[in-house]
Amino acid sequence: MPRLSRSGNHDAAVFALMPLNPLPASLRVSLIVLAAMALGACASIANRATERVAGNLSSAMLNQDDPDTVREGLPAYLLLLDGLIEGSPESAGLLRSGARLYAAYAGGFVADRPRAQRLSTRAMNYAKRATCAQGLPLCDNIEGGFEPFQLALQRTTVDDVEALHVLGSTWTTWVQAHRDDWNAIADLPKIEALFEHLVALDDVHAGGEPHMYLGVLYCLRPESLGGRPQLGREHFERATTISQGRNLMAMTLYAEHYARLVFDRDLHDRLLREVIAAEPRAAGLTLSNTLAQQRAAGLLASADDYF
Repeated sequence: MPRLSRSGNHDAAVFALMPLNPLPASLRVSLIVLAAMALGACASIANRATERVAGNLSSAMLNQDDPDTVREGLPAYLLLLDGLIEGSPESAGLLRSGARLYAAYAGGFVADRPRAQRLSTRAMNYAKRATCAQGLPLCDNIEGGFEPFQLALQRTTVDDVEALHVLGSTWTTWVQAHRDDWNAIADLPKIEALFEHLVALDDVHAGGEPHMYLGVLYCLRPESLGGRPQLGREHFERATTISQGRNLMAMTLYAEHYARLVFDRDLHDRLLREVIAAEPRAAGLTLSNTLAQQRAAGLLASADDYF
């Protein structure tokens, strides 16, 4: 046996010189299975950590009170999200973050129509993939006829409301960007049914934001052309009540889509002045509220021309 130096690791050396006795086959299989399970657990932990990072960054942006900072910085984060999704293509959480932020950027910061269409299409793609990754019955029925969609929608539960919210809000942004395409407009009954089902499952979800979307949808047309503006008004007021007046975008859209539709100047100006005078900082709503105040100022300035 070779002589070991005093500085050598005696245990390691002895182990290295021991004869190699292969482990029993059953034990080797057990160790392989345990290793695979450990790797799977590590991957799962890493995915959850990545989703938390994405969620925290998204929350930070929603709490930002300088829209220009978000406008300039968000594209870099969108590219980062693309990369994270490439690494975890079945992560429903990452896909929802991608859908939500691409839709927010396309709908709130991009004036160029072709670019808004491209970005909203990517958002919609992520929203559809998130729906499938979560295993919702809607996965195979987003496209196609209304009746199969509605039947699949009825099989969703209260556990699915966040996925429904992301899908519905992203879909609305996509239709807005493609409003010259009648095939896109034809999706509006599905979006309306989705939000109606969502509020039936959870009336106060996301601080009443789904009611805000329903308010807009019901006020897209005057009553003489099939619209339901009075029902839209009820949803706008419900959204405002649930958020305790903190969701300023709901009030701004109330003025823009309902008050202007029915030519109620007093309501229009009162709502917009309340929005402009309000404190915009609120958890998860600061960016939206700041944009709402900017939009309200523009609507109020153009009121004489409209009315």
